[in-house]
Amino acid sequence: MNIEHERYLQANNKEFNSIFVYPNNTIKTSKYSVFNFLPLNLFEQFQRLANAYFLILLFLQLIPQISSLTWYTTMTPLMVVLSITAVKDAIDDLKRHQSDDRVNNLPVLLLVNGKMKEDKWMNVQVGDIIKLENNQPVTADILLLSSSEPYSLTYIETADLDGETNLKVKQAISVTSDMEDHLELLSAFNGEVRCEAPNNKLDRFSGILTYKGKNYFLDHDKLLLRGCIIRNTDWCYGLVIYTGPDTKLMQNSGKSTFKRTQIDHLMNVLVLWIFLGLGIICFVLAVGHGIWQNKKGYHFQIFLPWEKYVSSSAVSAILIFWSYFIILNTMVPISLYVSVEIIRLGNSLYINWDRKMFYAPRNTPAQARTTTLNEELGQVKYVFSDKTGTLTQNIMIFNKCSINGKLYGDTYDKDGQRVTVSEKEKVDFSYNKLADPKFSFYDKTLVEAVKKGDHWVHLFFRSLSLCHTVMSEEKVEGMLVYQAQSPDEGALVTAARNFGFVFRSRTSETVILVEMGKTRVYQLLTILDFNNVRKRMSVIVRTPEDRIMLFCKGADTIICELLHPSCSSLCDVTMEHLDDYASEGLRTLMVAYRELDEAFFQDWSKRHNEACLSLENRESRLSSIYEEVEKDLMLLGVTAIEDKLQDGVPETIIILNKAKIRLWVLTGDKQETAVNIAYSCNLFEDEMDEVFIVEGRDDETIRKELRTARNKMKPESLLDSDPINIYLTTKPKLPFEIPEEVANGNYGLIINGYSLAYALEGNLELELLRTACMCKGVICCRMTPLQKAQVVELMKRYKKVVTLAIGDGANDVSMIKAAHIGVGISGQEGVQAMLNSDFAFSQFQYLQRLLLVHGRWSYNRMCKFLSYFFYKNFTFTLVHFWYAFFNGFSAQTVYETWFITCYNLVYTSLPVLGMSLFDQIVLKTTYWTMISHVIIWGSLGFYFCMSFLLYSDGLCLAFPDVFQFLGVVRNALNQPQMLLSIILSVVLCMLPVIGYQFLKPLFWPISVDKVFDRIQECRRLPRQSPVRTKLKHSSTRRSAYAFSHKHGFGALITSGQTMKSRMSKKNTLFSKR
Repeated sequence: MNIEHERYLQANNKEFNSIFVYPNNTIKTSKYSVFNFLPLNLFEQFQRLANAYFLILLFLQLIPQISSLTWYTTMTPLMVVLSITAVKDAIDDLKRHQSDDRVNNLPVLLLVNGKMKEDKWMNVQVGDIIKLENNQPVTADILLLSSSEPYSLTYIETADLDGETNLKVKQAISVTSDMEDHLELLSAFNGEVRCEAPNNKLDRFSGILTYKGKNYFLDHDKLLLRGCIIRNTDWCYGLVIYTGPDTKLMQNSGKSTFKRTQIDHLMNVLVLWIFLGLGIICFVLAVGHGIWQNKKGYHFQIFLPWEKYVSSSAVSAILIFWSYFIILNTMVPISLYVSVEIIRLGNSLYINWDRKMFYAPRNTPAQARTTTLNEELGQVKYVFSDKTGTLTQNIMIFNKCSINGKLYGDTYDKDGQRVTVSEKEKVDFSYNKLADPKFSFYDKTLVEAVKKGDHWVHLFFRSLSLCHTVMSEEKVEGMLVYQAQSPDEGALVTAARNFGFVFRSRTSETVILVEMGKTRVYQLLTILDFNNVRKRMSVIVRTPEDRIMLFCKGADTIICELLHPSCSSLCDVTMEHLDDYASEGLRTLMVAYRELDEAFFQDWSKRHNEACLSLENRESRLSSIYEEVEKDLMLLGVTAIEDKLQDGVPETIIILNKAKIRLWVLTGDKQETAVNIAYSCNLFEDEMDEVFIVEGRDDETIRKELRTARNKMKPESLLDSDPINIYLTTKPKLPFEIPEEVANGNYGLIINGYSLAYALEGNLELELLRTACMCKGVICCRMTPLQKAQVVELMKRYKKVVTLAIGDGANDVSMIKAAHIGVGISGQEGVQAMLNSDFAFSQFQYLQRLLLVHGRWSYNRMCKFLSYFFYKNFTFTLVHFWYAFFNGFSAQTVYETWFITCYNLVYTSLPVLGMSLFDQIVLKTTYWTMISHVIIWGSLGFYFCMSFLLYSDGLCLAFPDVFQFLGVVRNALNQPQMLLSIILSVVLCMLPVIGYQFLKPLFWPISVDKVFDRIQECRRLPRQSPVRTKLKHSSTRRSAYAFSHKHGFGALITSGQTMKSRMSKKNTLFSKR
């Protein structure tokens, strides 16, 4: 296998590209084919110890010298087990084949001989040029050549990759953008590309395009990745760089591993112990046979002659050992695995059919995409969750605001009491023809203030409609579509739009607003763009009245320091409002303005231009220039945006915490945003003793921060006398387990991706794990997909606990595959996570039911099943051990052949399976259900019917060699002593069980019994309404909007590259108005 170090290709040259044998665009997630299914599946099945054991047993039964049972007693059950498992595996793999075929056969427009030809995705090759249209998924990883938008910009949605629904912009290089949609030019394009080999880095790409003797640098902004969707772009053309398994989407899919449950491991261990016990029993019986032959059997050779191949009692004992090995084979139950598969299938269907996990708005049921992990759900200890699209909906809603010290957004009744909102109380925006019909607001006082012409309210919304980098599209008059770099920006501009300050369009030099129905054109002088250090953005505009205004928005911690001293009293009032908003988990933002003097601005603008053109220390010089103008600001107010959580998330996390299930949030988002959400969803609480932040940039600093945290949570954990430290000093070999450590309080931990990269190294990973596992909640920010998987692997390596990962985007796939159980959220954010998951549903809140209902039921059912299954098999088999003392250890069977064959498969399967499929630990059931009657009496009735059939006159006369016991059942059941023996045996066997079940809750109650008693007690008492208290949150986590904001489109806007010359035609629309 050749390792590719660099990719080299030429556009429109299939012959040249075929030299490198690049894969085509076909993807394959299936395991089997028609030709390899039978050998490969049988090979996998015989890796199970029980199946291999019965195959060996089958060969032993073919040896007449040691076999006292016919071959079909083993062959029949073995064939049934193998066939059922093979059919299940075939059905699962068929679904994968169908999914692959559906994707591989999607249509795509391919440039062939100067014409666009429709072809299938799987036929796309490296070096082809393809055409994509609006709302189409990207076929492969392609280099953007041209598009219908100004300056070949292309807007894409990357929800399927990273779970983010906000649009991102890509731009083709200028040398290819001029080709537009001219097929002659595109067909003649023969550029050569040298780029990096396929890799899984979603946000990184580098290469060189050589065209007409010149080299052009290629970066990530020029590449459209498979899995993205084209939005708001009529068409675009691209050169295929990576295909099929080489695409970054597939590279991030991770390696599929066969996930096995703890029950699977337990069954293998039990089978090994049973093997050992079987060997010991056979040895004891063989020794007994040897002794009996020596003392008694030797003298009975006249009546019981030895076979010619038996020369002594020792030889006879050896043969008897193998005879008993065959007879006692039911100690290792062949039907165990097939019964387990049936139970798992049934429990999976319960998940699929659960109406309480059905999401009606999208008509999406829960899916158990695997049938092998159900009981593992009941043992989950750690949940690793993505944030965006998993805990949140990634939908930002303008919820409240404070303008000039006055609160808006809450609704009150006549008595001044706050009331909940409903659809009937929505504000009517019909007076504004350009309002967004999807926008909802409930406080009518704000609309009244706008209509009355309140100066501060108007200035506040004017600021929101001007201070942003949103781009507007209006293909149909009055139907505005905003393309925002973040959902926050879109929510703010949409709010201003609905309250009468409509951002209509922009050029590189102007911003056009419609204020209360009147069109006003503002001259855009400068955009002071956002970055992580400034934590704010500003715009400087010239109003139609020829006033120069600066509008600024950003984090309150930053804006407060820039305010004019005269705003101090207003700032104090506004800060109280900020605390109220933060206590509700809202993302807050402070808005301010300043009017600039003409002479000052001209002087500042000159120095600003010089800083922009400087080559040395450009960023620092610009920062200093920005600070000169962003001061003495006048406070306007604050906004409060709700990063809308999915329904039921806080309640779900509270219940999971009560169940001792820890939640870690692994997100690529910024720290402040993730922390804000953590408080909103009750992962963090204000009552916590402390939340530790690890943000070191080197090993020593990170070690110090982790140890400082541990010193506060559990000081003795740092002492040399600590048991875990003593254990670690012995340098135990992997794998070893770190015991649970309990902190002396309630703590949280926050760590960023940069620090995590160091902490995951060998010398710090144990420090990280010990510290994090003592915390109630953990947040890891700015993480790469690989780091998410590494955190999960770290937990699996040192903690023998069951882990579950839940996410919604392609960046969560590696984490989902790494965990013991992977759950995909099948929402608006794409399907990659769902396709690679073990379970899938639409809402995070369903995780509670998946774990605490289905998981608990499945685990309890499986444990009871194993107990009853081994019990019935031991009672069946050990009768032979007892019988051996009465037949001279001669390996004679107490049961006839057909009874042995049918015992596990037919006679005793229904009661155990019925209990394992229908048992529900919810309420105490003191009576038999209809299912109980059917499976118990049905099994007994079926046994007697089969017995009468197998020992009937007709079968015995027709097949005398096979059915040899003519009329035995009929004669035995005619004896009163036989019937009395049966009844007494049943009663005596049931008495201990019934007595134990009755006395156990009284004298030895377990936690479940106490819970049932508590439930019954609570049902008798009247329900009390919970008293809700208002919590105050610290100001350290305000302004999550400003922190979460990415570097803006400011440079792109002011460069004029968002417009084409023909855009002037659109602007005539406003001049006519």
